Amino acid sequence: MAADSAEQFRVAEERSGHCAVVDGNFLYVWGGYVSIEENEVYLPNDELWIYEIDSGLWTMHLMEGELPTSMSGSCGASINGKLYIFGGFDDKGYSNRLYYVNLRTKNGAYRWKKITNFKGQPPTPRDKLSCWVYKDRLIYFGGYGCRKHNELSDCFDVHDAFWEGQIFWGWHNDVHVFDTTTQTWSQPAIRGGEPPQPRAAHTCAVLGNKGYIFGGRVLQTRMNDLHCLNLDTWTWSGRISISGEKPKDRSWHTLTAIGDDRLFLFGGLSSDDVPLSDGWIHSITTNGWKQLTHLPKSRPRLWHTACLGKEGEVMVFGGSKDDLHFMDTGHCSDLLIFQTQPYSLLRLCLDCIGKNATLLRNQIPYLPSKLLQQVLKKITFWAAVNHRQEKKAETERQCQLSTT
Repeated sequence: MAADSAEQFRVAEERSGHCAVVDGNFLYVWGGYVSIEENEVYLPNDELWIYEIDSGLWTMHLMEGELPTSMSGSCGASINGKLYIFGGFDDKGYSNRLYYVNLRTKNGAYRWKKITNFKGQPPTPRDKLSCWVYKDRLIYFGGYGCRKHNELSDCFDVHDAFWEGQIFWGWHNDVHVFDTTTQTWSQPAIRGGEPPQPRAAHTCAVLGNKGYIFGGRVLQTRMNDLHCLNLDTWTWSGRISISGEKPKDRSWHTLTAIGDDRLFLFGGLSSDDVPLSDGWIHSITTNGWKQLTHLPKSRPRLWHTACLGKEGEVMVFGGSKDDLHFMDTGHCSDLLIFQTQPYSLLRLCLDCIGKNATLLRNQIPYLPSKLLQQVLKKITFWAAVNHRQEKKAETERQCQLSTT
């Protein structure tokens, strides 16, 4: 029985630098890397981990087709039920390849397809970039990567160079668009405003027709600036002047659009190399940041993913609790869920029944069939939560015993 529970309540493997998207009732996770005996090991490229939001259960599905290489730092986004993966870093260097997989498969088979018959010119190879999804288009910004000498431009801040091969590494602030309906790459002409300086390990989010960007790193500098790009007119806002308190400089954080006018910022690595566990909400209406004071300070994350759930909750998966530059051992596999707005009355009732299933076991079978199915998933959800908490507590207890 214990073995069955362990299998049923298993979780996706720990990782950082992965991709994650939500489509419908599921969270999908692909790629990334983990440290094993001080070696960086990329997660298998043929594994797709799927988390059912209602039941709290993870399942792993093997993928087929034109598989991407195992990578970290790729940029993942979903449009109309398809997961798109662009860029990243693998054993051979930086990538500028674009792949997609249909997540709404009817036969349970997930097949990667490499997009090769595109029109236009893709971005140069890079990782740690971000993108906005707008009108069936993937709009990419920034990242760290390499360019040839004849590809150098003002949008590229050089970090290092291999002169013999005329290869340069550095940070970008260029904008590239991939139209998923016409399979066309383009680089829009920016019509005004001051663009953000080149950067990587920043984060992007869309509200309306505005693409927001916050923070990131260039050279040894981490930033806490907020900019937005009008995705219709291609004009930059310049650095948005904020009144009141604001988050500290950081990279490897996440920014998630919640509601029509708010952005949720979480985690990252500070300018003094401290993993962060703070959360902030930025209101577009008031143009101000507000720190969430109730978040636990014991669960920092960096190079994680954050996705918006069905009821306004932000689901943070994976990432590291340590500074990856100096102690690359703290990769995580737990899922942090942040409630950013009140849950519906139905959700609260389902959670209450799920938590108290033992007490209500004689009444539950009499529920209407549709409601019963929802309740059974919530019972599974809270059973999974309890199992994982008990397992984590046991692991921590064993670690304490081994160190004493």
